[in-house]
Amino acid sequence: MGMEIPAPVAAESVEAFSDQVDVLVIGAGMAGVSAALEARASGAAVLVVDAGGRLTCTSAMAGGHFYLGGGTEVQRATGWDDSSEAMADYLGLMSPECDPAKIRAYAEDSVEHFQWLESLGFQFKREFYPHKAVVQPGTEGLSFTGNEKCLDVEAVAKVAPRGHKVPVPGDTGGAALVVDLALNLLEQRGVEVRWETGATALVVDDGTVVGATWKDLDGGSGAVKAGSVVIAAGGFVLNREMLETYAPDLLAVEDNGMALGNTHDDGLGIRMGQSVGGVADHLDKVFLTGPFYPPGEALRGIVVNKFGKRFVNEDSYHSRTSAHVFEQPERKAYLILDSATMVEPAYRFQPLVDGWDTVEEVEHGLGIPAGALAETLAAYNEAAARGEDPEFHKAPEHLVPLDHGPWGAYDLTPGKCFYAGFSCGGLRVSVDGELLREDGSVVPGVYAAGACASNIAVDGKGYASGIQLGEASYFGRRAGRSATTQR
Repeated sequence: MGMEIPAPVAAESVEAFSDQVDVLVIGAGMAGVSAALEARASGAAVLVVDAGGRLTCTSAMAGGHFYLGGGTEVQRATGWDDSSEAMADYLGLMSPECDPAKIRAYAEDSVEHFQWLESLGFQFKREFYPHKAVVQPGTEGLSFTGNEKCLDVEAVAKVAPRGHKVPVPGDTGGAALVVDLALNLLEQRGVEVRWETGATALVVDDGTVVGATWKDLDGGSGAVKAGSVVIAAGGFVLNREMLETYAPDLLAVEDNGMALGNTHDDGLGIRMGQSVGGVADHLDKVFLTGPFYPPGEALRGIVVNKFGKRFVNEDSYHSRTSAHVFEQPERKAYLILDSATMVEPAYRFQPLVDGWDTVEEVEHGLGIPAGALAETLAAYNEAAARGEDPEFHKAPEHLVPLDHGPWGAYDLTPGKCFYAGFSCGGLRVSVDGELLREDGSVVPGVYAAGACASNIAVDGKGYASGIQLGEASYFGRRAGRSATTQR
């Protein structure tokens, strides 16, 4: 593990290659299997190597949302009008650091990509889930999974739900169905997936990547010669040294939280790309979440910092709210509710600090400066009574005055509240997955997709459930297709 960049191996130093294929894919998660399927469909001989076992990938742990739009069959069947332009407008607003060409391609091809996903052997249910949830508990195929319903977003982008959930109930494992179906198709199409076999370095010949070395759990080792290599080896959330250097916010959850990843999310894919001249972007960007909804009624409260000031619209997507928490002084934050709105967060990630009969007692109990929370509540209650939130634009359905004591507070402070997270940044790539150098030139023979590449999911503030699986599968397909045509 660590920060070391594995030196590339000169092709002339390899005595004999264990395999020779058109396309070598490193990693059998959502991006890797999508790349392999597309490369095989283009007529390439493909080999996939994966350091873990079948369905040990991080993708298989996900709840199963794919962020899709532009007028999918599920959207149309449930009465939602959407367009690729509206989808691109929203993603551009939420991810201003993302290459607009990637957003346009993702949005314009979204309906076709939806159809490709269903062609793997499952169908999204043509049902809409209307409630605020992290993952809908049932199997409804469509829900809002981002910040689309926040009024400050709705003012500049046409709103539609785009979170398409695989028909598996519950919070985790839905994406495993999709990866498993893809693996079955790879087997049917004659593509070998070699498990417990990790790539160790890239093989180069006069500046062009022509394969990779590997090592398996039985102690075997060798090198694969390939026309092209697709790196789809995951992020770096389990690499402590990389986190300390690039994304220390993810270390803040150690005492009370968890990394959303598998043991092979060690950043090796990123470092292999760097070894041949590639660069990595946005490694400091992370996804963090400690959701206090469901139930949606919790959004009727207000979130304040140690100075009693609001800093985010409470009905934001949970990772956006969490990102703002981490920016507050001492990272202290509290969800304030009154007796009329008091509910218990379903996941119970946030401890209830206490209950107080007066706002002055709340201030004293939380260490908020005297009069600060009272001033915040007075302004909020006055506007909420009119159904307005001029400061943060919370939707009217969540606006009620908090003036019925006693009051209670849930602690959102990291260390007190349970948070989970993963890394967002990765290798700089073109829209077709080509690895790029600092000057924008292409490193020949190598591509990257998924959590080890930087595409759309570049910041937790702009994230929506389904973007990571959506972009991994979509840009994985583009990388696999490009790796085949350019070999």
